[in-house]
Amino acid sequence: MTKTKLLRAALAGSTLTLIAGMAQADSACLITKTDTNPFFVKMKEGAQAKASELGIELKSYAGRIDGDHESQVSAIEACIADGAKGILITASDTKAIVDSVQAARDAGLLVIALDTPLDPVDAADATFATDNFKAGELIGQWARATMGDAAAEARIALLDLAISQPSVDVLRDQGFLQGFGVELGDPEKWGDETDPRIVGHEVTSGNEEGGLKAMETLLAKDSDINLVYTINEPAAAGAYEALKAVGRENDVLIVSVDGGCPGVQNVAEGVIGATSQQYPLDMAARGIEAIAAFAKDGTKPAPTEGKDFVDTGVQLVTDKPAEGVESIDSARGAELCWG
Repeated sequence: MTKTKLLRAALAGSTLTLIAGMAQADSACLITKTDTNPFFVKMKEGAQAKASELGIELKSYAGRIDGDHESQVSAIEACIADGAKGILITASDTKAIVDSVQAARDAGLLVIALDTPLDPVDAADATFATDNFKAGELIGQWARATMGDAAAEARIALLDLAISQPSVDVLRDQGFLQGFGVELGDPEKWGDETDPRIVGHEVTSGNEEGGLKAMETLLAKDSDINLVYTINEPAAAGAYEALKAVGRENDVLIVSVDGGCPGVQNVAEGVIGATSQQYPLDMAARGIEAIAAFAKDGTKPAPTEGKDFVDTGVQLVTDKPAEGVESIDSARGAELCWG
C-alpha cells in the first residue's frame, strides 16, 4: 500500500472513531412549561452551561403555553426514542404526566422533576426544587417582625395562583401564613383558615393583570388591607398598581416569592417590601450533574436530609432587614437574580 493510501486509511479510521465517539456521547433532555418565562429561560441557561461543561448533549423542549400537557408528553416520548440518559422536567400537570414519566423510567432514563414536585412526589426519581414552604415562611416572618405589635390587627390579602390543590402555590401561601403566626387548617390547601385577620384569597394566574384584579376585588371587600401576600412578583406588581390607584401604595406591605430581576428591582424601589429568591440556574445545573453521575455508574441523587426533595436554596431579599430573619439586600439579590 502506498504512503498516500495508508494516510487516507488512517484518516478514515480516525474519522470513524470520532463519529462513533460522538454517537456514544451521553444525552439529556430539559422539558419546561414554556420557553418564554424568564424562570425557565434561566433554567435552560443553567442546564446548557453544565451540559457543555460535562460533554453532554442537551435537547430542550417546552410547551407552547403554560399548561400545555400534551407537548410535554410528546417530548418525553422523543427523549425515550433518542436514547437519552435522563430527563429534567417542570411538569404542567403534575398528576397527568406520571404515566409518561413511568414509561421513561421503565426505559432506563433518570427522571428529575425541577421546581414543581410530581403528584405523587416519588413518581420521579428525584426532585430538585426550592423549599417553597420555607420561601413563604421567610416572608411571613419578615412581615410579622416588620409590623411588630400591629401584626395582631393586620388585615391580610392573599393573592394566589389558582384554585387550591397540593402545589407550589399552596406551599408558599401556607408557609407565609405560618411564618406570620396564623394557625393553619389543612396545610395542603388554602382558604380553610379561620383567623379573622385574613380578608380573603383571590387567584391571579401569576401575572400582573391577575394581581391587579385580585387586589381590586379584595380592596372592595375591605379597604383597610395593610398586608398583601402574592404568589410571585408579577402578581405583586399588579397589586401595587391597584393600591396606587386608591392612594394606598405607601402604607401597605407587599411580600412575594421568586427573586427575578424585575422583582428585585421592585424591592429596591420600595414596591415590594421583601421577596424570597429561588435559583433556577443552579436547580437545572445540579440536575444535569445528577444525570451525568447516573450515566456513569447508575447513582441516583439522594434528597436533602429531612425532606423528600433536593433543596436548591432560598434567600430573603429586602432592604429593610428585620431582627431575627436572615436576609440579603437588593444589591446582592440583583447579582443573583434571573430574568
